[in-house]
Amino acid sequence: QVQLVESGGGLVQAGGSLRLSCAASGLTFSRYAMGWFRQAPGKEREIVAAISWSTDNTYYADSVKGRFTISRVNAKNTVYLQMNSLKPEDTAVYYCAADKSIVTIRVRDRNVEVWGQGTLVTVSS
Repeated sequence: QVQLVESGGGLVQAGGSLRLSCAASGLTFSRYAMGWFRQAPGKEREIVAAISWSTDNTYYADSVKGRFTISRVNAKNTVYLQMNSLKPEDTAVYYCAADKSIVTIRVRDRNVEVWGQGTLVTVSS
């Protein structure tokens, strides 16, 4: 059974940090690009960051550049999202995603192969 399980969400004050983790199972993790998306209440889902299987290609939304860092450890089947200098507007449910193509994750997310269940991040002002 293919599964992505996110963890690390919670409540943090503005300016604080959180690290999200996403553990994958049931797939050959090293062959998949990975991404983080978020969806705030009343808003559409948006991509936050993506990383290729080899880690040589990363992408960040303009709204998080310089504050968030995506990384992965293929030996642990895990992708991370380090979030620093958090702002109230970062409040959302964060989803992990996996696909063989980083292009699909970046621009065709409706076709993404695997999704996690999401973890809530709340940033208080």
